[in-house]
Amino acid sequence: MSDQSSNFPFGTFGQEEGLDVAAIFGGGAPASDVNPFETPVAQQAESSTPESQPQVTENAAQPPQTAPALQAAPAAVSEPQTPQTAPASAPAQTVVHAAPPAEMDNPIAAAFTQKAAENTQKGLLEKPPVFFHKNVKEPIEDASMTFEELRIRKSEDFTDLEEGKYVSWSVDYCGIRKDIKDPKGTTIISVKETIERSREFLDALKKSKDKNPACLVKPKVVMKTKGTAASYKGNFQTVEEARASDKVICVIPSSDGRFYELRKTDAGEFIAPASKVVDFQQVRAGFTPALPLIPLDLIGSIASFFRSFMEENAEYEALALIYWSVEAECFFAYVPKQTVRKDHIEADLRDCPYDDDPRYIRYADIHSHNSMEAFFSHVDDRDERGTGLYLVMGKLDRFFPDIKARISCGGSFVDIDPGEVIEGLKRDYPQDWVKNVSREQKHPLRGFPVRPSGFLPSALEERL
Repeated sequence: MSDQSSNFPFGTFGQEEGLDVAAIFGGGAPASDVNPFETPVAQQAESSTPESQPQVTENAAQPPQTAPALQAAPAAVSEPQTPQTAPASAPAQTVVHAAPPAEMDNPIAAAFTQKAAENTQKGLLEKPPVFFHKNVKEPIEDASMTFEELRIRKSEDFTDLEEGKYVSWSVDYCGIRKDIKDPKGTTIISVKETIERSREFLDALKKSKDKNPACLVKPKVVMKTKGTAASYKGNFQTVEEARASDKVICVIPSSDGRFYELRKTDAGEFIAPASKVVDFQQVRAGFTPALPLIPLDLIGSIASFFRSFMEENAEYEALALIYWSVEAECFFAYVPKQTVRKDHIEADLRDCPYDDDPRYIRYADIHSHNSMEAFFSHVDDRDERGTGLYLVMGKLDRFFPDIKARISCGGSFVDIDPGEVIEGLKRDYPQDWVKNVSREQKHPLRGFPVRPSGFLPSALEERL
């Protein structure tokens, strides 16, 4: 007995007092397990007691007890009682008081949740950020721009963003908000990537019901300024189509040749001429001939005809029409009946045999200004409203006359280079000619005042 009392006492209690030491300290270990703190003698004593084995085996099958069950050991030591057989229902009453936490039961499900969040995170890397302002959402295709560059680009549509010093920026991504302190030096993509790489973002994805959140780039006007609420633009043919659309900024062409902008706000509908129409490509006025250039010989013949009406004491204008023969594939001139004066022509085209014949195309009208400069007068503007090509020839008293050309497109006139329709005016020349010419740069004289003639006394003008 002296050897047993010098060892760890709980081996004795397990035999004499009916306590299940394995259930208390072993965590549900099998009955064959032994207490590592017991001496070999105690182990032999325990194994030599066959009547306690059924109880140990029965209790070993139970789950481990919780911490409150450990408090029963000291009470059993202080007040020993005579051994007695526990009722059959006793083991069921002393079984586990609480089950392990549910979240620790299935580590495989937790791993799947972690992997799903990581895959979602990788997919979001490909999504562009979204500009979000006044309930308008638009993907930002070029996320490499700074927040300030985005403000400048959007200020044409959102007038409240025109003043950069009154606009602040933030990024809202899956419940994570980042305020932008340096809009001019911070790119949109850098903020998006910083959030996506953070542990906070991965944890937020696990908890969020939305597994495909958008990275919202939000401007905020920190000071109230004048402006109209805007939405993204659309191009429409009529005002009715624009009003029926869900667009807030609507660009509409008008019969006066201008574009108008319709903006819808809570206060009402605003329509005004559009100052900038950036949604349409730039169109340049001009003429693209579908026929060859007019031969220079034909122009020379017409010039000789015009010179014939320049007499010593009187000068007259004249008119000629240039046609293209579809069958012969060549140009020719026709002179209609006309009454002429120095500054006026009255022509009768009723007897022209070519205008109603599909074998001929009326290509250009050309008239003369005798010794006057080549220009289009107000009378010409009235008579040349039909869509076509028009030429005027002046300074016919010189060896090389002046020639001006223009087109009329539904009554709108556009000047063009005569070399675009007449051959020979633009000719190639040897490049060696250019090599032999040196351009001298003239430097303006400095220190000499400009003499305002007629405003100073003659003596002072002579000094200057």
